[in-house]
Amino acid sequence: MMPQRNRGLYRGTILLVLLLSVTGVWYVSTSPSSPPPELVGVLRPAPKILKPVELIDQNGDVVNTQLFKDKWSFVFFGYTSCPDICPTTLHVLNAVTDILGKDKAELFPDTQVVFISVDPERDAVTDLADYVKFFNRDFVGLTGDKKDIDNIAQQFGAGYVLEEETAPGQYTVAHTSAVFLVTPELELVAAFSQPHNPKTIVAQYEKIRAYISE
Repeated sequence: MMPQRNRGLYRGTILLVLLLSVTGVWYVSTSPSSPPPELVGVLRPAPKILKPVELIDQNGDVVNTQLFKDKWSFVFFGYTSCPDICPTTLHVLNAVTDILGKDKAELFPDTQVVFISVDPERDAVTDLADYVKFFNRDFVGLTGDKKDIDNIAQQFGAGYVLEEETAPGQYTVAHTSAVFLVTPELELVAAFSQPHNPKTIVAQYEKIRAYISE
């Protein structure tokens, strides 16, 4: 017959093994699978929840990061007098929404494009409204105080630098060219680097949504 002490030790060992087994099963069942190879370098290592910050939209209304709630948002930082990167990228994003609207409207009715100005000194609300409307009437334009722009830009990791003036009020802004993706839960999950191709972005967007919903 097994001594009382040994029986207690044996039971304790069995309970520990069972606990570790259950924990292992739980970990395997809840851990996310590896992302598809084509999303490596697009998805962030971990989602980043956006912190509150107030901005002004193209209608002159005060909004905050709740603007992203319940929507999948493509977010791009730029400025209205940008000579090349901004208009090119916004044309691409218009093509992305066109593809989603025509071919996948039932699958992705909750997608929006948000353009955030990094040149609030020159980008008045009326200028911003005309600018985003030129590319797509449904695009959202945001501006605000410089400190608030800096706040939201830093959260995204969207750097920008105002270059030296070539004449009074004339200067360019060097800025991040990536397009960012925010989930309806206000999580920054991905960044699409140049060169931007509408069909590639749509394909990656579909895979990101499927991967995150696993």
